[in-house]
Amino acid sequence: MTADPATVAVARQVLARLGVTIADLQSQTATSVTLPTITEYLPHVVAAAGPGARRTYGTYWARMAYTWPDRPLDTIAATDIEALKQTIIATAVSRRTSRNGRHAGEHVIAAARAFYTRAIDDGLIAASASPAHRVAKPRRLPSNRRALTRHELEEINIEARTSGNDVVLDTLLLRLHTETACRRGGALALRLVDLDTTNGLVRLTEKGATLRWQPITLDLAEHLREHARARGAVLHTDRLLCNRAGQPITSRRYDHLWKRLGERLPWVAVHGVSTHWLRHTTLTWVERHFGYGIARAYAGHTDSPGSSTTTYIKADLHDMAAALSVMTSQPHPLAQAAADHTVPWPRIRELPHQAPPNAVPDPRGATRPPSP
Repeated sequence: MTADPATVAVARQVLARLGVTIADLQSQTATSVTLPTITEYLPHVVAAAGPGARRTYGTYWARMAYTWPDRPLDTIAATDIEALKQTIIATAVSRRTSRNGRHAGEHVIAAARAFYTRAIDDGLIAASASPAHRVAKPRRLPSNRRALTRHELEEINIEARTSGNDVVLDTLLLRLHTETACRRGGALALRLVDLDTTNGLVRLTEKGATLRWQPITLDLAEHLREHARARGAVLHTDRLLCNRAGQPITSRRYDHLWKRLGERLPWVAVHGVSTHWLRHTTLTWVERHFGYGIARAYAGHTDSPGSSTTTYIKADLHDMAAALSVMTSQPHPLAQAAADHTVPWPRIRELPHQAPPNAVPDPRGATRPPSP
């Protein structure tokens, strides 16, 4: 199509006023910077990600680099990411707890969004140009996890104490997670300095680098200290939970523990019971017996959004210690202060009557109406 001469003339006048020539525009276009490829940009994304993101998304980022090694960031379309999602869903490893690859599809979209969010923050592409954010993420299905029954919990603990190559460590792990409802990451990060045997507390570092003190029984606190000392913990920064060789445990210890329990207790393997089921078990018990406010604090959810009522029903360490004391039938040094929240209020006395207007004070301490 031939350009309108009048329009061209106007454009030339505008460029002249700006001090820009046609040659300048051609030179700028020729020397424009090409965006990095997926493979070239991936190390920057990994370096800026936290440990949790690398653990969750690392596999999917590597798959993106394998699928599109030489393609620049701006050449990936939403259809490409949708196709990758379908491929990963179709090839997902089938496990007892899997849901036909649905979680894998959800994770690949989240990984692609995290990848392109970094590119947006670096100014490489515009937010509207991100292909990952134009692909719908599968809706997360409700979890199949539930609270264990008393009988199921006893069975798990009996098998942990009577099998395996380190029954002391396995028993401590189950007891720690049952008492605190902490996540695996919180237990793995425990150091000697995080244990307060005097007040029966452990300091947990969990999701989002949150830091909180959690009550434990004095019995568990003493056993944790003995375990740490026996396995070589000396410095404050030494890890609290170690194997028999004195090496800090990793998540593999949990994997081996539940694999062994699943072999001895078939229902554990059938339902895919894991450490997180202990968290469900404890928090359900606390909520049923002590209410939502204390259960929320027990879970470490004090900073999560919720009803405005949660502003006024915040629980503290004393409330959590009281719940722990009842749950374990063991006294706790911080539990007594929580009794003020459960005892009846002082007896409400009768309100004084309002004195009539112009009442004359009685020297005996009462008031009497004025004389007629």
